[in-house]
Amino acid sequence: MLNISQKGKAMPESPIRKLVPYAEAARRKGIKIYPLNIGQPDIETPELALNAVRNYDHLVIEYSHSAGMPSLRQKLVDYYKTVNINLTAEEIIVGAGASEALLFAFQSIMDPGDEIIIPEPFYANYNGFAINAGINVKPIFSSIDTGFALPPMEDFEKEITPKTKAILVCNPNNPTGYLYSKEELETLRDIVKKHDLFLIADEVYREFTYDGRKHYSTMYLEGISENVILIDSVSKRYSACGVRIGWLASKNKAVMATALKFAQARLSPPTFGQVAAEAAVDTPASYFEKVMAEYLERRNTVVEGINNIEDAFCPKPSGAFYVVARLPVDDSDKFCQWLLEDFSYENQTVMLAPASGFYSTPDKGKNEVRISYVLKAEDLKTSIKVLEEALKVYPGRK
Repeated sequence: MLNISQKGKAMPESPIRKLVPYAEAARRKGIKIYPLNIGQPDIETPELALNAVRNYDHLVIEYSHSAGMPSLRQKLVDYYKTVNINLTAEEIIVGAGASEALLFAFQSIMDPGDEIIIPEPFYANYNGFAINAGINVKPIFSSIDTGFALPPMEDFEKEITPKTKAILVCNPNNPTGYLYSKEELETLRDIVKKHDLFLIADEVYREFTYDGRKHYSTMYLEGISENVILIDSVSKRYSACGVRIGWLASKNKAVMATALKFAQARLSPPTFGQVAAEAAVDTPASYFEKVMAEYLERRNTVVEGINNIEDAFCPKPSGAFYVVARLPVDDSDKFCQWLLEDFSYENQTVMLAPASGFYSTPDKGKNEVRISYVLKAEDLKTSIKVLEEALKVYPGRK
C-alpha cells in the first residue's frame, strides 16, 4: 500500500496561500480582489537589478560556489559595514531565499526531537521548516494588547528544557510589524548566555522602521557572537521576492562549516538570482527614502482605518509592512474564506491571511488577521471600506 509520510501529513498548509483557489474562483466571477494576504510589494524592483539580468553576457549559466558567488558575498560584507556589522565573506552562505538559509541553520544546530522557542505569532513557514528538520517549536505567547511586545523572561525560562537548542526571533516582526528594542534583545542575550543556546535572528525587514525608531541587530549584542545566526534576504529590501536569494551569517565557524555541507548537497543557489542580488546591493539611499515614505503612509492608512471600524482593533507597528488586527468575528479562517466565496461590495472583496496560521498554539488568533500593506494607499482605503461593509453582514460577527 502506498502511503504518505508522517512528515508530509504534519506539514501545515500556508495560511497565506491556502485561500488562492477561492480567490481564483471569485475572479472568474468578475469580482475585483484586493490581495492583502501576502507580503508581495507593488514597489518596483530597482532598475539596476533588472538590468544586471538583462545584460548577463556569459555563454554558459554555470553552477556557482555552493556558498554563493564570491563577488556577491563580498558585496554583502560591504553592505553590512554600512550598518556597523563586521563580517567576512566566509561568514556568509547564500541560499535560495531566507527560507533555505533558515533550513540550513535548523539542520546544522539541531537534531530530530530538539526544541526551538519562538515568540508567537510568528511567520507561518517557521512551523513548516521545523517539521522539515524534525524539530519541535515551543511557542511563547505575545499579546495584541501589548502590541506584541517581547514576553517576559520568565515565560522563556519556563519553556527551556534539556532539548532546547535555540530561540528564534524575527525583527522587525512578520506578521505583527513589531520592532524589538535594544533592551528586549539584551533580555534575549541574557537568556541565551545563561542556557548556552543559539539565537537565530530573521532580520529581512531591517530597513523598514518608522516613527524615528532604529533597527538594533542581534549582531550588536556583546558576549554571544558564537551564539548568533543572522538570516537575511534581498526579497523585501529590494522588492525582489522572486529572485529567491537570502543568506545566513554567523561568526561560529563550526556552524558555518556544517551549513556549507548542506549547501553543497543542493549544489548552488540560483545564478540569475545572485546576479540580480549583487547589483541590488548598490541601490542608492534615495530609493529607500521614497519607499519608506510610501510605506509610512500605507501603515497609517491601514491602522487608522481598522481602528475606525466598530469593535476592531489594530496596534500601530514600528517596522516591516504588516499588521495583525483583531476583528469582531467568530473564526478568522471562516471569515477570510467567506470574503472570497460569499461576499462582495460594489463587485469588490479583500483577501486576508487568517492569523491562526501564524500561531503554533491551537485556538490562538481565531479572531485575528494579518494584513500586508503592500498596495498603494488609495487601494488600501478602498480595501478597508470593503472590510467594514463585510463585517456589517458577516453571519459570524461577534
